[in-house]
Amino acid sequence: MNTSMSHCELSAAKCTPCQGGIPPMPRAEAEKYLGETPGWELRDEATKLKRKFTFPNFMDAMTFAQKVGAMCEQEGHHPDMSMGWGYCTVVFQTHKIDGLHENDFIMAAKVNDLAEHMAPPGRKHS
Repeated sequence: MNTSMSHCELSAAKCTPCQGGIPPMPRAEAEKYLGETPGWELRDEATKLKRKFTFPNFMDAMTFAQKVGAMCEQEGHHPDMSMGWGYCTVVFQTHKIDGLHENDFIMAAKVNDLAEHMAPPGRKHS
């Protein structure tokens, strides 16, 4: 994990199983990947990746949360999520290493793509 991938490369990549026993991604490397995952922020001393998506109503937020959940289940990499009226917050962290891994950024890019596909024409998610 020496160089970060582009957004297109990240969103096309598949998560690789993390067995643990490796160090979490250093902050400097995470900051490089952050440039390819717009809207996401590093949290908790760069051990988590977080983004809050906003929606015009409850049902859109819930539909998004369900689609994110299904996609994450398929990839085998599960976020912490919270949702309510008009929002869905997604937090990635590789729990086995108590920090960030390339998989977290792969999933962030995939979630961004999902959000873009769900947005009505002319509207981007914040």
